[in-house]
Amino acid sequence: MDDILFFDTLRQGLWISVIVSTPLLAVALIAGLTVGLFQALTSIQEMTLTFVPKLGAMLVVFWLSMGFMTETLTGFWRDAIVPLIEAT
Repeated sequence: MDDILFFDTLRQGLWISVIVSTPLLAVALIAGLTVGLFQALTSIQEMTLTFVPKLGAMLVVFWLSMGFMTETLTGFWRDAIVPLIEAT
C-alpha cells in the first residue's frame, strides 16, 4: 500500500467519524445551551440539572440515529476497507 492510498483512506475514515458523531454532538450542544440558559434565568445552580437532560437527549438521538450510523460505518467498511484487504 502506498502512502497516498493510506492517507486517503485515513482521511475518509476521519470524515466518516465526523459525520457519525455530528447528531450526538449537536444534541449535546443544544441541550447544554438550553439548560445553561434555563439555569441563568432561574439562578438554579444544580450540577445534575445539566447532566441528566443532556444524557437523556443524547440517548434518544443515539437510538434514533443508530440505523444511519450503522449504515454509514458498514458502507465505509464495504466500499473502502474490504477492497484494500482483498487487494493485498
